[in-house]
Formats: sequence, structure tokens, C-alpha cells
Amino acid sequence: MRLRGRVVTGLGNFSYWIERLEDHYFRKTGMHFYPGTLNILLDEPWSFPPDCLRLEKDEYGGGVSVNLVPCRIFSRPAFLLRTDLNETGHGPHPKNLIEVASDVRLRDAYHLKDGDWVEVEVGWLPDRSET
Repeated sequence: MRLRGRVVTGLGNFSYWIERLEDHYFRKTGMHFYPGTLNILLDEPWSFPPDCLRLEKDEYGGGVSVNLVPCRIFSRPAFLLRTDLNETGHGPHPKNLIEVASDVRLRDAYHLKDGDWVEVEVGWLPDRSET
């Protein structure tokens, strides 16, 4: 499956959590995330699959659980991240906004700016040798 949308500026709050929960995200994904995500606004709402990876709030003593779906962007391994609040429509992001976490700052690595079209390949299975 491929998702296509435009790069948009985010709220900047996932960077805070990625830094603080780095060990938990690494344990779940095998990848060290850059502390920030690339926000992509899709034309249509998109829901995370019910059987996706999850970082449960009880695992880190927090208040929000996060859904994680492996993907690729520009052939680079990455993960889509979405909190339960956003997935249920009760958070600050609409369901047509996806956040992509990778090991680099994607805006810099691929010279992206707001409004640029990007495509994400969903469903790639992580290979720990790639991280």
C-alpha cells in the first residue's frame, strides 16, 4: 500500500517524546529515531491496521499509547506513528495526517519543504540489519 500527501509543519510534540522514550521505541522497532517526525497531509483519512505494533502507556509509565506501522519513504526504513487519541479522532491531528519517524531528519536528508509531495510505502517489515 502507498500513501501520498503533502509535507506540512507539525506541532513539534513528538520530538519531545521520541527523545525521552528512545529506548522503548528502539525495543519495539529496532531503529533509533531522529527526535522528530515528518508530517504528511493525505487527501483522505487513513486508519492504522488493528494488528500494528504498539508502545503501550503502561510500558513506559505514561498516559498515551502509540501505534507504529513499518514503512519506507524514499526507500528509507521508517515508521508511521500515531497516538490512540489521534487514531480515535480525539487528538489534535486529523486522521488524514500521518507522522513518519526515521533515523534521520527527513526534511534535511531529502530537501523537503512544506507543500512538497511525498509517497510512503506502508507495510515494509523491519530487518534489524538495516538499522
